[in-house]
Amino acid sequence: MAKGKTATIFFCQNCGHESTKWMGQCPACKEWNTFVEETVSKSAAKASGSGGGRVSSGQSADPCVLAQVMIQEESKLLTGIGELDRVLGGGIVQGSLTLVGGDPGIGKSTLLLQVCRNLAQSNHRVLYISGEESRVQIKMRADRIGDFTDQMLLLCETNLEDIEEVIRREKPEVVVIDSIQTMFNDNVSAAPGSVSQVRESTGVLLQLAKGLGVSVFIVGHVTKEGTVAGPRVLEHMVDTVLYFEGDRYASYRILRSVKNRFGSTNEIGVFEMREQGLTEVVNASEYMLTGRPENASGSVVACTMEGTRPLLIEIQALVCHSNFGIPRRQATGTDFNRVNLLMAVLEKRSGVQLAGCDAYVNITGGMKIMEPAIDLGIVLSILSSFRNQVLNPKLIAFGEVGLSGEVRGVSMAKQRVAEAQKMGFEICVLPWVNAKDIARGSAGDGKDNMQIIGVKTVQDAIDSLF
Repeated sequence: MAKGKTATIFFCQNCGHESTKWMGQCPACKEWNTFVEETVSKSAAKASGSGGGRVSSGQSADPCVLAQVMIQEESKLLTGIGELDRVLGGGIVQGSLTLVGGDPGIGKSTLLLQVCRNLAQSNHRVLYISGEESRVQIKMRADRIGDFTDQMLLLCETNLEDIEEVIRREKPEVVVIDSIQTMFNDNVSAAPGSVSQVRESTGVLLQLAKGLGVSVFIVGHVTKEGTVAGPRVLEHMVDTVLYFEGDRYASYRILRSVKNRFGSTNEIGVFEMREQGLTEVVNASEYMLTGRPENASGSVVACTMEGTRPLLIEIQALVCHSNFGIPRRQATGTDFNRVNLLMAVLEKRSGVQLAGCDAYVNITGGMKIMEPAIDLGIVLSILSSFRNQVLNPKLIAFGEVGLSGEVRGVSMAKQRVAEAQKMGFEICVLPWVNAKDIARGSAGDGKDNMQIIGVKTVQDAIDSLF
C-alpha cells in the first residue's frame, strides 16, 4: 500500500454510496444491510482525482468560442460482427472505454474473444487480459472459435501496475479486461472486487484509454438484480455500457446498449450460441417466430421497435375460469401491471367478463418488451383465448391502448408494416392515425397487397376480427 494516511469509509455494495459511519439502511438506494467497511489510502484518493475523472487533453484551461471548435470525423474500427457494430454505433471508437455486463456463462468472454480474433486477422494489435482464467482455459475456448494470428496477445494478470506497464510497452489498439472485479490497485488497501477497488481500477484504465488512444473493453460481473456490480459511478465513467440479456440455457442472446456516447442507446444485437461461439442472427423476426403453434387460440403476432429495427414477436395468452376466490394473473416478458390494466379496459369498455378468470400472458422467446405498442396485441391475445377463437395466422397487430379504450398511434408505423409484409403477413391491425399516414403514402410502394385495418378503439378491433 502506498505511504500516507488511511481512512475508514463505509460503502454501499448495491449503489456505491459512501458514509463515514455504518448504517442499517442505505439512504440512496434504500437497501438494508449493504454497507461494508473499507480502508482507503488518502494519498491514493488524491492521485486518482475525484472518482477517476477524464484526463486532461493538454489544452489550455482558457475558454474558447464554441462556434470555432473544429470537429474531426473519427474513424471507427469494425469488429467484423455486424450486430455488435450496430450496437456500438458503427464500430469501435479510438480511445473509448466500453463496459460489457451480463449473467455468468451468457457469452461475454466468448464474444470479446471473437472480436479479438477478427481484429487480429485484420492486422490490428489486440491484448486480451484475463484475471479469472488460465492461459490453457482461454486457449481451449479459442480453439473452438478458430485460428488466431500473431497480432493477438494474451496476458493473465490482475495487478494493474503490471498491466499498465505491458500496455505502454506493447501499444495495442484494443485491450480487453476480463474482468474488472478481479483487478487490484496497490494504492488501494481494499480487497479485489470491492467498491473502491473497482472504481479506482476503472479510473486507471480510463486514463490509459484517453491518454494512449487505446480502446478498452471491460467485462463486469452483475448482481442478482441484473446490474453491474460495484458503484453506480462505474457506468458514468465509461463511454458505452452493453448488457447481455437472455436465458443462459437458451440458444439466443440479446446485446443491448443502455449508454452510448457514440451512437443510439436503443439498438440491440441478436446472437445465437453455437459450438463455435456466438453467431449473428440477421433476420431476428424469423428467428423469434420459429416454432409458432398452428390453430391455437390466444396467439397473436405484434411488432415492436428496437432502435431502428422492427422486431416481430409472438404474444401468447391463456385465460381460463378460476377455481379459487382470487383469480391468478401472471405476465412473463412484459409489465405485469400493464396486463392488469389492459384486462380492466376490456372489462369496462368492451364488457368482457374477466373478473373470475385466471390469465397468463407470455412473450415467447424470453424477450422482455416494455413498449406500449404491443398493447393491442396483448388485448387481442387475451380475447382470443377467452373466447377460444383462433385468429388469422397471417394477422399482425400493434398500437397503444389508453384507459378509455382508445388505440393511440405509435412511431415508425411504416417500418413495422414493411417488416410484417416481408415476413409474409397479410392483415395488419393498427391505430387509425397510422393507417391514414400509410394509406396516404402507399402508392407504388408495394403495400397494396396487405390489408390495412385502422381502428380507433379496442371495440373497433373486436368488431373487425371477432
